[in-house]
Amino acid sequence: MLVDNPFSGAVACEVTFLGWDDISLLIDQARGASKAFQVSDLDTRIAICERAMNALDARQEAMATDVTRLMGKPITQSRVEAKRAVARGRQIISLAKKALQEGEFPGEGVSRKVIREPHGVVLVMPSWNSPLLSLVGPLVTALLCGNAVIVKHALRTSLVTKYFVNAFDDGDAPWYLVQQLDCDYALLERVMGDARVDHLVYAGSHMGAMRLKAAIAGRFVGYDLFLGGNDAAYVAHDCDFDRTVEEVVRGAMSNAGQDCAAVERVYVHRTLFDRFVDAAEARMHEWALGDPSSPGTRMGPLAKSTQIGELERLMFDAANRGGCIVLGGKRRNVDGLGRFFEPTLVTDVRHDMQIIQREVLGPVMPVVVVDSDEEAITRMNDVSLGLTASLWTKDATHAERIARQLEVGTVYLNRCSEIDPMLPWSGRKGSGNGVAYGLDGFYRLSRPKSLLFQLAT
Repeated sequence: MLVDNPFSGAVACEVTFLGWDDISLLIDQARGASKAFQVSDLDTRIAICERAMNALDARQEAMATDVTRLMGKPITQSRVEAKRAVARGRQIISLAKKALQEGEFPGEGVSRKVIREPHGVVLVMPSWNSPLLSLVGPLVTALLCGNAVIVKHALRTSLVTKYFVNAFDDGDAPWYLVQQLDCDYALLERVMGDARVDHLVYAGSHMGAMRLKAAIAGRFVGYDLFLGGNDAAYVAHDCDFDRTVEEVVRGAMSNAGQDCAAVERVYVHRTLFDRFVDAAEARMHEWALGDPSSPGTRMGPLAKSTQIGELERLMFDAANRGGCIVLGGKRRNVDGLGRFFEPTLVTDVRHDMQIIQREVLGPVMPVVVVDSDEEAITRMNDVSLGLTASLWTKDATHAERIARQLEVGTVYLNRCSEIDPMLPWSGRKGSGNGVAYGLDGFYRLSRPKSLLFQLAT
């Protein structure tokens, strides 16, 4: 299969799909590696992962260049992603001993222990929109728990998987511990349903999640689903105004709005609404479209050709329901190249508009006026997804009162659109059942075993 460069339209790479015989051998190899690796001690696993992160560190520029070439992310943002991927892997490693330590609960005449064991073979299916960051977390965590990992990346960003496979080879990982799988969806569904695969991690669309659940029907196998968000920001009356505008716009526009935790809805207190709209429009003019390989470009093209038509349909729906497109709302090219969509600001927004109710993978920021915290909370919860939300106020006590009422997995104060590897990452409602990072991420990719020993008396 050919993958195009979203800016130039030229072929960026060709992905060769495996047939079932080769895939079956790959699974057998992973299973053999998992049985050997699960008896290794944690210090050995940590050392392997540390060496692999060092190898990735040395390849940051190459990784960033490929991300830009494959999905159109501006090179400055791709470099940040590559740097953060290495740092995130190292932070996960720093948690391993605490997360996987044996628990002891002594009693009179008995010994009680809890140890943690790997699942075996973990199939990791990362997303294309942040291909390095979405892979490093589940991969490193699964390996530290003692699993073998098969990586099936999205077709568009499959090429980046090689960096991780090679890094663990350089880190002296056992043969076949980390393997890359490229195949069509029919064979992927067969892999998901294969009894030799012990746990699945999937980041992607609801349709893909439904197909995963159908593929594993009849199997008692664990899975973590990370299904995106429709993330809201609430700009309270007492925010740090200039910084709030800058950061909210950045949260909506970075990576051309193609992140699951991008700011996709903004609720602004009436006392600041007109001022916020004017300031946000001025800020959005600063997001220059252009060649993503140029350091001066802040917004690159959209990764997938189908996204342009979808965004146009969303704009038609908004305008047809009375929305005012203050800025943007149209497809663009730069010097005849690229599938760009303009930075877009929408006001006069009704809550039944699709740009409010759906995940929007593009640089679109609808702004809604609210009169109180209570109205903001009701509006923020009035969607089917629940990944993150951000609050913008100088009062942390005020923020925590609101945060406890929001139906999301992560609430930010005066920041947005980030993952902190020290904390669990999870969703509510249609954002999936997955849990990653923090101690809880280790608990999902391992299983507890209880040892209850009667001692001699």
